Amino acid sequence: MKYAVIIEKAENNYSAYVPDLPGCVATGKTREETAQNMREAIAFHLEGLREDGIPIPEPQTSAEFVEV
Repeated sequence: MKYAVIIEKAENNYSAYVPDLPGCVATGKTREETAQNMREAIAFHLEGLREDGIPIPEPQTSAEFVEV
């Protein structure tokens, strides 16, 4: 499955979240580190859902860049 990940620049680092997986977040010093940490966070989050018998949400969110 592919989930949309939102990565935002903070003052001293980056943070990320997955709109389709509430509570699944990660941070890092660089975009690359944040993306890697997010991959690990998603895997951990999905593992927890499976262990708790909660259905895995299907990816619903998509992203588009719009030139203005």
